[in-house]
Amino acid sequence: MAEGLAVEVAHKMSEHRSHDSAREQFLEIVEALMLSVVAVATAWCGYQAAKWDGRQAYLYGTSGRLGVEAAAKATEGGQQRLLDVVTFNTWIRLREDKNSAVAQLYERRFSPEYRVAFDAWLKTDPFNNPNAPAGPARMPEYHNSLLEESAQLSRQSTDTFSEGARAREIAEVYVQRSVMLATVLFLTALAQRFKIRRVRIALLLVAAVLLAYQLVDLEMHPRL
Repeated sequence: MAEGLAVEVAHKMSEHRSHDSAREQFLEIVEALMLSVVAVATAWCGYQAAKWDGRQAYLYGTSGRLGVEAAAKATEGGQQRLLDVVTFNTWIRLREDKNSAVAQLYERRFSPEYRVAFDAWLKTDPFNNPNAPAGPARMPEYHNSLLEESAQLSRQSTDTFSEGARAREIAEVYVQRSVMLATVLFLTALAQRFKIRRVRIALLLVAAVLLAYQLVDLEMHPRL
């Protein structure tokens, strides 16, 4: 009878050890899967952070180039406007001097855009109409394409710079997620050091929750 009891105890211990071994294998599989996911997600974050950093540099460079082009157009447009105004003032003086031949020569020196405004200004009978605009530059028909192009380039430069700042912010988010994933990696590795199963499972649960949150958060962020 004692022999039968010993056999039964041995059988129970064998089943317990087998059950513990199955749990241990399950935990090891979970840990291996979590470490694999963390490794891939961390590499992905680094890859995205690098790409967004590159886009930031490209956008900042483009913004600077557009700013330089805008300044050049503004300078050229200002010079063109000044030349038209000086030419117009000379035309006024020549007209007052009754030198119509030379006045017509100066008329031909107006830029095409200023000439349109000049013709519209003459139709207002400016020399007899006190309500007429002071000059062609005050007419609604007057446009300076160089200054308008400069304003457009300036807006593009500002918008592009804002896009670059946004790219920098996104890159920083990916770097922050890499740090959080490193925390998950630390907790998972720490859990493997504990022989107490409850402590081990608790650490794995915390790591799993953090990992799930990071993965969901990464899914919501822009990517290149």
